[in-house]
Amino acid sequence: MTDTNRKDIATPTRTRDILEKHGFSFKKSLGQNFLVDTNILHNIVDAAELSKQKGVIEVGPGIGALTEQLARAAGNVVAVEIDQRLLPILADTLSPYSNVQVVHGDVLDIDLRELLAVHFPQYEKVSVVANLPYYVTTPILMKLLESRLQLEHIVVMIQKEVAERIAAKPGTKDYGSLSVAAQFYAHAEVTMIVPASVFVPKPNVDSAVIKLSVLEKPSVEVNDEQLFFRVVRAAFAQRRKTLLNNLMNNLFKKDQKDLVIQILNQVGIDPGRRGETLTPKEFAILTNEIKRTDLLS
Repeated sequence: MTDTNRKDIATPTRTRDILEKHGFSFKKSLGQNFLVDTNILHNIVDAAELSKQKGVIEVGPGIGALTEQLARAAGNVVAVEIDQRLLPILADTLSPYSNVQVVHGDVLDIDLRELLAVHFPQYEKVSVVANLPYYVTTPILMKLLESRLQLEHIVVMIQKEVAERIAAKPGTKDYGSLSVAAQFYAHAEVTMIVPASVFVPKPNVDSAVIKLSVLEKPSVEVNDEQLFFRVVRAAFAQRRKTLLNNLMNNLFKKDQKDLVIQILNQVGIDPGRRGETLTPKEFAILTNEIKRTDLLS
């Protein structure tokens, strides 16, 4: 039986058989929800724009449902799995695929730059494709983006609400510090909504697939990235408060208020606006002016 006509893992019957065969029980603390819909997996793989000349890192392969689809589409796949109990299952389900390596570990602890160097030396383009556990979505995504790895795309299935926040535009209810941070490093788009009914066990909320096309350089120019993110976090600290109030409460000293107003006016930003109305470019301009005036030294 060849790779292309093997019975897919991502069907309710085969998933149940695999779990029963290995006596596997779900660990709620690891946010384990296995997808049992091959059409959705095909859409995820398509969104990643893979080919046999490209590599893939998968986070949390579970029993290998997405992994086998990635193996068919990409040249090399490295799957990082934290749950040791899944290693023998993956060795079984992925045995037909010689281009898959399973690495046991926590992606938040692993040196991803070394992982790329060891497993993908001949690949110019590598993407991350995964069905991420809800509880650790943001830390994983921010590590992938902040590490400045040479990634082409990050295509992940995450909680629908979080996906909408990541891709949100200024002035919308979902737009926040996570939107600005993600869009600093990548172009973000939600490619599909995934109902809770296609998972085993069924989660309490719907999911969405988000595609982050990683930029070669940040979307806006800032002189101090650390300060940029401090300004962004301060601006969104309390959504109902004005930008000026949030900056004064979370970044500056009380006696600096007049100077902060002066800076805002200098860059053409009304102190009475709210943080969620500022574009990433406006945050960058504001940050650069704060840096120039040395007000936080």
